[in-house]
Amino acid sequence: VQLQASGGGSVQAGGSLRLSCAASGGSFRSYTVAWFRQAPGKEREFVSSINQIGERADCADSVKDRFTISRDNTKNAAYLQMLSLKPEDTAVYYCAAQRIGINGYGHWGQGTKVTVSS
Repeated sequence: VQLQASGGGSVQAGGSLRLSCAASGGSFRSYTVAWFRQAPGKEREFVSSINQIGERADCADSVKDRFTISRDNTKNAAYLQMLSLKPEDTAVYYCAAQRIGINGYGHWGQGTKVTVSS
């Protein structure tokens, strides 16, 4: 499956953005989808994930209660709604997919940049 992330941009602290991850070339419903991010000078970190049918989601403590992951298997897409953005949320955000039964996220999108100014 190929992934393409979009929706990044520049916002003021307290603002919101919605990231999208469009999938093509595979059976999207066979994949867990996740968002990761990498801030300048830092390692990539897990943000949130959602299972194949969207019934279970996990998220990092740093974004809990502010970010919500969702997916629409009819549109082969996943989303990350980000509210109450903070400057520390500034990063390049990547969507990734893990095929059921396979360890690790083997498919990655190109990343979309989010900049939050104070």
